[in-house]
Amino acid sequence: MNISVELTLTPLHTDYEPTIIHFIKKLRASNLKVLENPLSTQVYGDYDEVMKILSIEIKEAFQLIERGLLHMKIVKSDRYDYEPHF
Repeated sequence: MNISVELTLTPLHTDYEPTIIHFIKKLRASNLKVLENPLSTQVYGDYDEVMKILSIEIKEAFQLIERGLLHMKIVKSDRYDYEPHF
């Protein structure tokens, strides 16, 4: 089963960029399809593989920050090739 996941990592401290960049680079290094925009990062792939990698990388990101939050949306389909039809 393929999924699409939208992630927004928000460290709650002033020097937040290095943690976000580290998190995105770790996702890019995985075998997953990863797209970024200024507001979020999208990850696409097989459910088990995506969730395994996200579990590891989210834990590491949280260990690097004192306080923070992560918004995550999961869609049950691979929306990687989505293009608006309007």
